[in-house]
Amino acid sequence: MKLKEELVSKRLILRPLGEDDFAAVHSWAAVPDNVRYMDWGPNSEEDTREFVRSARAGYDFAVTLKANGRVIGSCGIYPTQKETAEVGWILHRDYWKQAFGSELAQALVDYGFRDLKLHRITSTCDAANYGSYRVMENAGMRREAHQLLARWNRVDEKWADQFRYAILAEEYTIMPDGISEGK
Repeated sequence: MKLKEELVSKRLILRPLGEDDFAAVHSWAAVPDNVRYMDWGPNSEEDTREFVRSARAGYDFAVTLKANGRVIGSCGIYPTQKETAEVGWILHRDYWKQAFGSELAQALVDYGFRDLKLHRITSTCDAANYGSYRVMENAGMRREAHQLLARWNRVDEKWADQFRYAILAEEYTIMPDGISEGK
């Protein structure tokens, strides 16, 4: 799966995540409340350096504001099997509840079906993470499973339920604020 260099939506630019993004990434990755529902973190500086160094072989994007280039999060689309990928994201808490999550998720889903010609896109989240599963629903995904005690919450140090969401190519409709062609 070959990714574009840049995806552009109404207010965001998704571009490859790189080592220059360390400070921005660490500003959310090291904060327990910001990573409460992630299956990693809170990060040490070395954890964050390793993440931005490796950036999943080109599948991770920095989420930047189109207006000023500020990095407000990261996201990615990760192949899991033939014509199937998983999407995921995290935003700095200062940018929660402003529809940036829905916008970037719609851009990833649009890109996955329109450009990568995927058959299926999935995502998971902690069942207590209302914001994240609403983002999935806003991107057209439907809940397929409620998995009991399926993920370890590192911040709360306990097992937590998980929701699995998915959308098939045949269920997909191009979103009105879909992405541009990028470069």
